[in-house]
Amino acid sequence: MQPSPVTVPHHTVRFDWRSRLRAAGIHLGLSALVAALAALLVFAVWYPYPYREISGGRDLFLLVVTVDVILGPLITFAVFNLAKPRKELRRDLAVVGLLQLAGLAYGLWTVHMARPVHMVFEYDRFRVVHQVEIPEEVVGLAPAGIPVAPPLGPTLLTLRPFKDAKEDQDYTMAALQGLPLSARPDLWQSYEAGRPQVLKAAKPVSQLTSRFPERAAEIDAALRKAGRDAAQASYLPLIARKAEGWTVLLDSGTAEVIAYLPLDSF
Repeated sequence: MQPSPVTVPHHTVRFDWRSRLRAAGIHLGLSALVAALAALLVFAVWYPYPYREISGGRDLFLLVVTVDVILGPLITFAVFNLAKPRKELRRDLAVVGLLQLAGLAYGLWTVHMARPVHMVFEYDRFRVVHQVEIPEEVVGLAPAGIPVAPPLGPTLLTLRPFKDAKEDQDYTMAALQGLPLSARPDLWQSYEAGRPQVLKAAKPVSQLTSRFPERAAEIDAALRKAGRDAAQASYLPLIARKAEGWTVLLDSGTAEVIAYLPLDSF
């Protein structure tokens, strides 16, 4: 006589699904909390406005965090089973957590290496320099007092004049081959030192409005927010990592940066 098959009560199966969903939900909540803390670091320190837009920091961070936050709870849902011995279940969950943290750490390291470190006046424009763009062999050439990668976000710098015609030619050729002048620490100087050159190169905002009459309201709104009028402001183009350019609005008397516009004025 054949033994009767063992029947699993319907409520037991349903309870197992509920426990998996509950575990995945808890994991999702914890992952979201960690992601929020990471976002505070990224967007408040490494990529403050407008660099999250200019340097693509927001897109890169969202890609990293979305994959990490979703993948971890899904794996927890797959491996969580109250029928497992408690020691085995704890081990599985610990492995999932460690893998998720390792993935997040690698993602944040990638975001960190791609972060903007300086916005540099490059003779007739501004350019955002990212840590990954600075060759290791020239890192030690930065002037004293100017960190290559400041820990508290990007700073304003200018480029010193070339020492002679040969340096001008050599560095310009290197720039044509893909190494921007702004990514050379040996050319850096403080923003204060280059302030006269910034003011000389800057153009009146009235010219910007004439070139882009359809954006006049946006330009005026940025000036009002900065507490300036068109007569007190000038502008320079900003070279961004993304395809579209930006514009920096400046106080025409002090060269202080007062606003940024997503407008290609080059």
